[in-house]
This record gives sequence, structure tokens and C-alpha cells, in this order.
Amino acid sequence: MLLRRKDRCQTRITHTAVSSHLPPAPSRRIQRVTELLRREVSELLRRELNVEEVGLLSINEVKVAPDLKTATVFVGFVGNRQQRSAAPEKLAKRAKHIQMMLGSQLSMKWTPVLNFLLDESVEKGNRVIAILESLEKDKTPSA
Repeated sequence: MLLRRKDRCQTRITHTAVSSHLPPAPSRRIQRVTELLRREVSELLRRELNVEEVGLLSINEVKVAPDLKTATVFVGFVGNRQQRSAAPEKLAKRAKHIQMMLGSQLSMKWTPVLNFLLDESVEKGNRVIAILESLEKDKTPSA
């Protein structure tokens, strides 16, 4: 049975509607911009922030909005409590400067507005590992 062009289009639309519950994959451009931002922001943080003040920071993830106008930067942190309390404040103060420096390095129509969030996933993972290790120690019989 031959399908007319109209029938094929309707079939295709129906198929798309069925699979629309999946989130759309990020476009190749968004993936490239995300990777570029991760690399450049990481380098800028390394150059602009003092390790003694904020500890070691690493860029764990960058999420870019589909319109490329905003980006959320998830920052991992290693340091003492004093540095931990200072890090978000220092990042917030330096965000505009970092964005300006980023704009001078990138050849994009708009430089994304950067939002920094402390990513505690590594710290939570370390706590889970410590708990599992303590449970394992309690489980092993002492000889």
C-alpha cells in the first residue's frame, strides 16, 4: 500500500508526539559553548582568585540556557571552614569581573550571565564513603 505525502506527514507527527516525553538533547552548539565556558571559567578562577582565601575550586559542571544568555556554574570546593564560608561571597563579588574577562576572550554575540553555585556532591559522596567504611569496620570480626 502506497502512502500519500499527507499520510506520511501525519505518521511522522504522530511518532514525534509519542516520543516528546523525552527531554530534548542539547544541541551541538550548546554542548560546545558549555565546554568552552567550563574551560575558560576554570582558567579565570585559577588566575583571579587567591587559593589562601577561598581554597581550591574546581568547575564540576556548567549548564547553559538554550538561548545562551545565562549559565549556571557548579563549583566544587576543597578547603577549611573559613575558606568555605568565604568562597561563595568571593565568587559573588567577582562574578561580574569574571564575566567581563570572559566576554573579552570569547567571540560570542552575548556573554552569558554567570551564576555560581557551590556543588556539594563530592562532599556528600565522601560522607557516604566514610559511613560505608565505618559500617564495614563494624562488620568485620576482630580476631
